[in-house]
Amino acid sequence: MMDLRILLPALLLVVGLATVFGQSSAPAQVCEAKNGTSCEECLKNVTCLWCITTKSCVTYPVRTILPPHSLCPLNDARWGLCWMNFQTLIITLAVVGGVLIIAFLVCLFCCCKCENFGSQRFEAKMQRQANKTKTKQEERRAEMKQRHDEIRKKYGLSGQNPYSRFA
Repeated sequence: MMDLRILLPALLLVVGLATVFGQSSAPAQVCEAKNGTSCEECLKNVTCLWCITTKSCVTYPVRTILPPHSLCPLNDARWGLCWMNFQTLIITLAVVGGVLIIAFLVCLFCCCKCENFGSQRFEAKMQRQANKTKTKQEERRAEMKQRHDEIRKKYGLSGQNPYSRFA
């Protein structure tokens, strides 16, 4: 289980870095050549960003992660979808990511809590079994002592042990 906890984030990091470096090292796409076209034409290429106010198609600045305000305000920037502005996209992705992280932490907490509860329940069961075994053993010991006393009485050995005075 611990290997999966380490492997998954490492895999996501490698894929993310490969995507960023793959986009930055790719030959420059000519997004600026689509300046006179529509948003749909511009966004056919995933490296392009459409700005509504200037009606221009520009290459997405992957090194800055978010496009700077001088290039295009986030409210007017479109990337991936023409009907959703970049600001709404970022907020939506942040909320979904936050909900997923919270859900993961809640599940993690519940699993740990349930695991502890299960081990406590197991320990209580083992304690009950140990007590039950101890009680049975004491009952058997009492029965054996009673039988031995009856046998001693039958053969007249119920008196004091003759060897006790030497001790």
